[in-house]
Amino acid sequence: MPKDGEEPGRRSSQSRRAKIAAQQAAAAQAERRRRLLMIVGAVIVVAAVVVVIVLNFPKSSTTSTRGPEGITVESGPELASISSAATGKTVDGISCDASEQVAYHIHTHLAVYVNGQAHSIPYGIGVVQPVPQAANGGTFVSASTCYYWLHTHVADGIIHVESPTEAKYTLGQFFDIWGQPLSTDQVGPAKGTVTAYVNGKQFTGNPRDITLQPHEDIQLNVGSPNVPPQSVDWSGSGL
Repeated sequence: MPKDGEEPGRRSSQSRRAKIAAQQAAAAQAERRRRLLMIVGAVIVVAAVVVVIVLNFPKSSTTSTRGPEGITVESGPELASISSAATGKTVDGISCDASEQVAYHIHTHLAVYVNGQAHSIPYGIGVVQPVPQAANGGTFVSASTCYYWLHTHVADGIIHVESPTEAKYTLGQFFDIWGQPLSTDQVGPAKGTVTAYVNGKQFTGNPRDITLQPHEDIQLNVGSPNVPPQSVDWSGSGL
């Protein structure tokens, strides 16, 4: 037979154990809730960082695909077509010859951003009556009539300078062959304040006066935001 007071004591002990178990369960639930809130907070922070990076990254649709010349092919909308480009008459002292003149042969890269968005330079500038051919990573054009000493074969922004003699040629001459305006407040059809960079350094003069040099990176920003100068990977291009 249980002694007097034994049953109430047992019930009291069970009550204490139940209370402790309930407290432990509540503490465990609170800890799970705290960890969940920490995870959600971390996800929100990461998402916010990603949004900031996306909003501040240059709005360029340029892909990483290397084209026929080993340079990334530009896939943004064309700045302007070649419909108004020169068709054979001498422009700024630059003639159009039946074959390419390679006594002086260099390559310059041109990139244009309009209000933060990349715009591509079309192939066929200075290539009269271009004949497109499918090539590795894109399209390469040759001339069926003649080549100006400044021209583009691929829509990768590469300006070929191929001249019978070594001379200084300018970006203004290239745009004249293209039949497009270029000034401190206009690049092709795009109008606005023009900020020019040459090899990562700001050019303070008229962009028409930029001299085309070997493996030179020219960037023209029209309007805002002002896209930081982007470098070109010339390695492996063979140019």
